[in-house]
Amino acid sequence: MAAEKKGAMTVAEAGRKGGTTTSKKYGPEFYSEIGHKGGQKVKRLIEEGKKAGRE
Repeated sequence: MAAEKKGAMTVAEAGRKGGTTTSKKYGPEFYSEIGHKGGQKVKRLIEEGKKAGRE
C-alpha cells in the first residue's frame, strides 16, 4: 500500500505552494524587479547576437 502513494504533492502543487509563499514573503515589487532584470538581460543578449552576426 505504501508503494501506491509515492508523494503527497504533485509537481504542480509544489510549484503553486512555492509561488504563493514567495509572493507573500516578497510582494509584487519583487516580481516587477526580477522581470525587469530578465528583460534587460534578454535585450543585452539580442544586441550581442546582432553584433556577432555582423562580424
